[in-house]
Amino acid sequence: MAPTYLKRANKTPETETSTAQQVVSQMLGDIEKRGEQAVRDYALKLDRWSGDILVSRAEIERRAADVPTAIKRDIEYATAKVREFALAQRNSVRDFSVELAPGLIAGQKLVPCNVAGCYVPTGRYAHIASAYMSIATAKAAGVKTVVACSTPFKGEGIHPYVLYAMKIAGADVVMTLGGVQAVAAMAFGLFSGQPADIIVGPGNKFVAEAKRMLFGKVGIDVFAGPSEVAVIADESADPAIVASDLVGQCEHGHESPAWLFTSSRALAEKVMHLVPTFIATLPPTARDASTAAWRDYGEVIIGSSREELVEVSDRYASEHLEVHAKDLEWWLENLSNYGSLFLGEETTVAFGDKASGPNHILPTKFAARYSAGLSVHKFLKPLTWQRMNREACKSVAQITARISRLEGMEAHARTADDRMSKYFPGHNFDLGEPVS
Repeated sequence: MAPTYLKRANKTPETETSTAQQVVSQMLGDIEKRGEQAVRDYALKLDRWSGDILVSRAEIERRAADVPTAIKRDIEYATAKVREFALAQRNSVRDFSVELAPGLIAGQKLVPCNVAGCYVPTGRYAHIASAYMSIATAKAAGVKTVVACSTPFKGEGIHPYVLYAMKIAGADVVMTLGGVQAVAAMAFGLFSGQPADIIVGPGNKFVAEAKRMLFGKVGIDVFAGPSEVAVIADESADPAIVASDLVGQCEHGHESPAWLFTSSRALAEKVMHLVPTFIATLPPTARDASTAAWRDYGEVIIGSSREELVEVSDRYASEHLEVHAKDLEWWLENLSNYGSLFLGEETTVAFGDKASGPNHILPTKFAARYSAGLSVHKFLKPLTWQRMNREACKSVAQITARISRLEGMEAHARTADDRMSKYFPGHNFDLGEPVS
């Protein structure tokens, strides 16, 4: 039985990307050609910023002194939770070696990237949490140098609370830059002199497109788009809590999808009634964003069984997925496509966004089908190595020579031949028929 749509979106995130692609392509080309001066020109034009790009340690300390003690405590608590979870992730993977055959030893060595660029958006909102989500995680992975960028706020440099979060999380270099010009500056090593190996962090569609276009020159965390939330709910769910959680993510922006997958028509109808009333009570900025997001991207889908709801949810592969239903262990066992999972009414996306520990930089636009969110693993390279003695070489060389010749790769085969001639002169091994 096919699921029923009580509300279907009339837009998708893809409908808004063509303009961004054109703008970003032109900007990146200009910055690559003209370097730091182009970045300064864009900073002035787009952010009205003509001050220093690099933020000195003295300036960070000066502005940190103005952050109220209670706010410092909250930022420090949340950063500690993110760091603790990231360190646990790091400890879950390890270097190893294994003897694959007598005398043949191969292994894995986890090596962090040398330089990470962390983008922290400050547009409609000051995303304090994005600072420690990216920077603290990179540091937990062992990244030597973290370059952090954020947009100037009200003409006075980086938002003071964001700047304090950068400091507590351990940023090594801080730059007052936003948008495409920030991503490009980190990728090309402008101002810092240290090109990033990987660039991470959320941002608007222009930032996301810049990261996508630079992928290959640098690594990136995820192919990101507008923030998404899906809620799976059965008849036991509280419609007011479900509606509140949907609205909580619509607040991100005009293009942020919010989806409800439910087995209860009665609950669906209650939620659809409550969402607009909750949006109406928000302050102007959040109300404007949430109204457009729910109107254009919101969906409500009714499924006939929990198995069908799993199929729907896995097809949408939402960035954030909440489950308000009975038998939470069953859902944990059966759901497979999501950025991060929130089980039960007691947790919510906002907790994960701000303070509970797991990272909030997550895949969108169906990328959760094949990709996970930001973690220490994104900053680590599982490099392989091998060594062998001559007896092991004898076995591997013969097979290598024969397979290489079957493929038509004579030069490959001869690297094996030469070792056999050196280590076992006068041998009569089968090394395959030479390629003519």
